[in-house]
Amino acid sequence: MRASFAWKTPLEAPVGEKTNHPAEPDKEAGVISSDPHNKSQDGQSDTDIDAIDTTAQRGVQKIEATTKYWSQSNLVLAYIFIWIITFVDAMQQGTTGLLTPYVTSGFSQHSLTAAAGVFSSLIGGVTKLPLAKLIDIWGRPHGYILMVVILTVGLVMMAACQNVETYAAAQVFYWVGYNGLSYIMGIFVADTSSLRNRSFMFAFQSSPYIITVWITGPFFNAIVKPGGMGFRWGFGIFAIIMPVVCLPLWVLFMYNQRQAVKSGMLPKKSSGRTTWESIKYYFIQFDAVGVLCLCAGFSLFLLPFNIYSYQYYGWKDKMTIGPLVGGFVLLCLFVVWETWYSPVNYMPWELLKDRTVLGANVLACVLFISFYIWDSYFSSFLQIVPNLSPTYTAYVVNIYSIGSCFWSLLIGVYIHYRGRFKNLALYFGIPLTILGVGLMIAFRQPHVNVGYIVMCQIFIAFAGGTLVICEQMAVMAATSHQYVAVVLAMEGMFSSIGGAIGQSVAGATWTSVFPAALAKYLPEEEQGNLTTIYGDLTVQLSYPVGSATRDAINAAYGDAQKWMLVGGTAILVLAIPAVMVWRNINVIEFKQVKGRVF
Repeated sequence: MRASFAWKTPLEAPVGEKTNHPAEPDKEAGVISSDPHNKSQDGQSDTDIDAIDTTAQRGVQKIEATTKYWSQSNLVLAYIFIWIITFVDAMQQGTTGLLTPYVTSGFSQHSLTAAAGVFSSLIGGVTKLPLAKLIDIWGRPHGYILMVVILTVGLVMMAACQNVETYAAAQVFYWVGYNGLSYIMGIFVADTSSLRNRSFMFAFQSSPYIITVWITGPFFNAIVKPGGMGFRWGFGIFAIIMPVVCLPLWVLFMYNQRQAVKSGMLPKKSSGRTTWESIKYYFIQFDAVGVLCLCAGFSLFLLPFNIYSYQYYGWKDKMTIGPLVGGFVLLCLFVVWETWYSPVNYMPWELLKDRTVLGANVLACVLFISFYIWDSYFSSFLQIVPNLSPTYTAYVVNIYSIGSCFWSLLIGVYIHYRGRFKNLALYFGIPLTILGVGLMIAFRQPHVNVGYIVMCQIFIAFAGGTLVICEQMAVMAATSHQYVAVVLAMEGMFSSIGGAIGQSVAGATWTSVFPAALAKYLPEEEQGNLTTIYGDLTVQLSYPVGSATRDAINAAYGDAQKWMLVGGTAILVLAIPAVMVWRNINVIEFKQVKGRVF
């Protein structure tokens, strides 16, 4: 929201405000166009642009005051802290993902590996938009410390869980905290970097994954090997470490923010509301009704795809039909509420009217659907079929992380000098992704050399490093600093919804194909152990390589993986039109952030 505008384009209207103003005409230069005289679209000079926007929300004003107040050394120190936090976070996230099959197998429910992540991924993404509002209203440090607490609670719960249900609940806390923490650090980077350099700084934030890949494998092996520390300490260690490494960044930002306030750069304001009025105000601002309907609706709707095989009558069982119908009704109520009754919309529909923002969000959703369809049982496949050790399994699984993070640094340099990113995504990223996933249909089978899988993972990694950076740049280049947090939250939400859908499809494919194939291939003498073999990864690993039973398990994995990869490849076709609709925006010379930034 900018007071100097006599009218508002869809991308300048306040989030949640319903407007009937026509959209701004398409411009190939983008919604925010560069100006040769270094002036904004409304004719403001550099001095005017660099002033704190008094019409922006309080949290945005706070970060603008902080970046104007702090020193160059504080800025560098902040990025060092962000890198260290991401380093530990990457180790923790990589270890958690690899441990999930062992946790579910520990309770003899290995087939719930995908289901355990569906709701946590979904809720972790859907809560990003309320979090965006929270940090825009209260401030970045407040949301940051809240996410650290929630992440730590999730890790403690996972370390102490006694069943899959408790583990699934812990995953919700963990992923809300993990996604929220990564998101807010991304907002810190966006707040403290120019748009031209932002793709490189985002890549720098992710660069610890290049190192942690080589550490996560041995650490994971030390946890799961016979006589190892066990999965509980695998989670417990990070429950201790994470708060310690996260605290210095919070202290740095709070210190500089308070100093900016004391200097008079950001005068204190009183809301004038009572406690009850504040509760009511934030209940409306965060659109609690809309958030509840969306989270519950998607969760219930996707639940049957993961549990139908456990019900006596399958898809006809009331425990399957009930959540499916209930979820659909709640999603319809969400649409009705947002359209006619919500005082403040949860979803910033006005931002989605821009074709670049909408296309980037659709791309994010499609990529995550595809990724989680083929990735959900990938680590289990590598340990069973090619018989890789936990250490080497971790190396192969993390090829995507190391490759995409390394490649994204080069993409950041390219965007810095060329200023454009659309053609990079359309003519390089998407074709390479489709090629990599499509080739795995043939290569992720028994008796195929694992080197071919590694090759495909490298293709997907380079493509992913390109597409993720490009989609983030697309949403940020299409709006002003006031709405950067919101558009990145939307991109994260679409990604998480895509991940939840992908995991649901993976779970449904696995539970429908794998047990049937197992029953078909198992020797007669092992038919009585089918349920045990199906439900426990460690039992599958206990059969010697080359035995008839192990060959039957391998063949069943091959059948299930084939159909997962067919689905993962088919959905990627939607990525092509999603990128084609982008504006060919040039980010060079854009003035989007204020103060001392990179």
